[in-house]
Order: sequence, then structure tokens, then C-alpha cells
Amino acid sequence: MAEMTRNSFEDITTRMDEIISAVRSKDTSLERSLDLFDEAISLGSHAVELVDSFDLSPSEAEQLEAAGASDASAQEASEPEDPDGAFGEAGADSSEHVD
Repeated sequence: MAEMTRNSFEDITTRMDEIISAVRSKDTSLERSLDLFDEAISLGSHAVELVDSFDLSPSEAEQLEAAGASDASAQEASEPEDPDGAFGEAGADSSEHVD
């Protein structure tokens, strides 16, 4: 397994892309694929640590919250309205028949 010398998130994603390409290759053995998988797990764990330790400035936090709010409102606007809930009253209990 390769030594953990990846220090930035960009280095990690670059190496992950290399691993994906290698695993997809028909020339990569199963044993090598498993070694690459182990390396990818380790890189993923390191990436999580980097993300968890990252501190946003107050202005960056505000921008992130604003972006999240605009994404949520855009998603709500794209969902069809259903005033009776997900299934409607008739769909809530399929054993009921209306005559």
C-alpha cells in the first residue's frame, strides 16, 4: 500500500481518480484491486478528517448557509404539490372503495 503522503483534499481526490482508473482496467489483478481498495479506504478516512477539522470563517459560514437555503427552496419549488399528502386520501388505505 502507498504511504500516506497526501496532505490536501485535492491530492486525495486526484489519487482516488487514479485508483478508480486502475481498478476499472482489465489488466489490474484482483489482488492489486484489493490493495487499491484498501488505499482508497485510507484516503477516504483522511479526507473525512480534513473536512471535520476545517473551520469556516463567519463570512464563509454565512455564504454556505445562504447557498443551502437557496438549494432547499429551489428543490421545494421543483416538487409537485400534493395537497392530500404523498398518496392522497384514497391511496392511504387501498381496502376502501368509493361508490
